[in-house]
Amino acid sequence: MKTRLILLLILCFMVSPKPGAGQLSLKGQASAWLNGNPANDLKIWSGVRYLPQLNYQVPLKESRLFDLEASANLNTLIGTCPFDTLYGDIGIKHYRLWARYSDAQFEIRLGLQKINFGSASLIRPLMWFDQMDPRDPLQLTDGVWALLGRYYFLNNANLWLWILYGNGKPKTWEIGATSQEQPEFGGRIQWPVPQGEMAFSFHHRLSDTGNLGPLVRFHGQVPENRLGIDGKWDIGIGLWYEAVWFQKTQNIGVFTNQASFSLGADYTLGIGNGLNILAEHLLFSYDEKAFQFKDPYLFSMLSLNYPLGLNDRLGAILYYDWKNEGLYNLITWNHQFSWLELYVMGYSNPTDYKVPLTANEINLFAGTGIQCMIVFNH
Repeated sequence: MKTRLILLLILCFMVSPKPGAGQLSLKGQASAWLNGNPANDLKIWSGVRYLPQLNYQVPLKESRLFDLEASANLNTLIGTCPFDTLYGDIGIKHYRLWARYSDAQFEIRLGLQKINFGSASLIRPLMWFDQMDPRDPLQLTDGVWALLGRYYFLNNANLWLWILYGNGKPKTWEIGATSQEQPEFGGRIQWPVPQGEMAFSFHHRLSDTGNLGPLVRFHGQVPENRLGIDGKWDIGIGLWYEAVWFQKTQNIGVFTNQASFSLGADYTLGIGNGLNILAEHLLFSYDEKAFQFKDPYLFSMLSLNYPLGLNDRLGAILYYDWKNEGLYNLITWNHQFSWLELYVMGYSNPTDYKVPLTANEINLFAGTGIQCMIVFNH
């Protein structure tokens, strides 16, 4: 961690112009929430989070720009079963820490940053480097340590290239931690097509399968390649797809190959203020041989959004797990005050939570309950 911070500071010193030439700004987001769920061992949970963000911008010649961003994630968590048990936790960590050099058609960004792309909205096969849950009003996600370059062509095509290093824990969809013996690398090219766009993505890493248990045939360092294609079109209704294949170059058993495919559509009905309907279907599978789909997982998802007025909005997200026959429901009411936002969320889900990529160590949304959240941005 210290080495990465030192390298970033050296880059800032080398690129930044003389002191006083730039603009400094400070903003942040504060939120507090309360969750009640009889299915949890601790029935009542609450938390407070603050994301302070510091930005520094230096305009350069010929529409070029050098800028920095540094932010932290400060949060407290308290769970209680009234008059019996109390649990508390305090977390402080880097949230973003990057430096960028850019102009109208390209950018180079180094440091702890968010990298996300793809066409899907709910459960995304191309969610390789972020963990954004569509049901989270704050859309929080940890960043990755990376060097990212992007070039934007005049015909709206764009090219991404990245190198990642220092991200040892498994990221989204990954089986096995990432080895620190060599960096990860990859890229993405996206190009326009009639009434839409298509893209191809690639990533390579060295996977450490040493702690994956008896299901893994080989325990050691295994190269892994992943390929992704996606596209989206607007033909009166919105249509999109994502398809991804993870392939380890050595047979490690059932986790040698991962394949996932998502197909989605959305349309806004002219009912009242406009009812937006979004539907997606996801198929994914782990197999020893590629594209066997011996025991696939199938999820169908539906999202509804309806504006009640300028300051109020109703939303609902439903997931159905075809393999385990589980139905997951979330209904949200959002009100925008002049200086803060209020969210009231009711949910009813199986207690044995099976939705991929959305569970955490303390699974607050397993079972039936309600959560209230207030958010203040400054």
